[in-house]
Amino acid sequence: MIKHVVTFKLRGSDAERHAVATRFVEALNALPGIIPELRTMEAAVNINPAETWDVVLTATADTAADVAAYSAHPAHVAAVAIIAPYKEARACVDYEV
Repeated sequence: MIKHVVTFKLRGSDAERHAVATRFVEALNALPGIIPELRTMEAAVNINPAETWDVVLTATADTAADVAAYSAHPAHVAAVAIIAPYKEARACVDYEV
C-alpha cells in the first residue's frame, strides 16, 4: 500500500488563504467516493498559526499506479484548480506501508 502525503502553501491574505483552503479541503475529502483507486483520503486546513503551510492531505492507494490514476482523475484535477491561482508551494512524499 502507498501512503501519499502532500502539503500546500498558499498566497494571499489570511482570510483569502483560509477561504480557498477550506473549499479545497472539502473537494479533496469528497474524492474517495468518486475515485475508485483511493482507499482513503483525509485533508485538513492547518490550525497552527505559527506554521506557514495551509493544507495537508494524507491518502492511501494500493499501488503507485493507483496514485497516478487518482492524480489524473478529472475530479482531482477540478479540486486542484480551486487552489491553482493561490498555490505558492507544494511538497509531496509517497512511501510504502
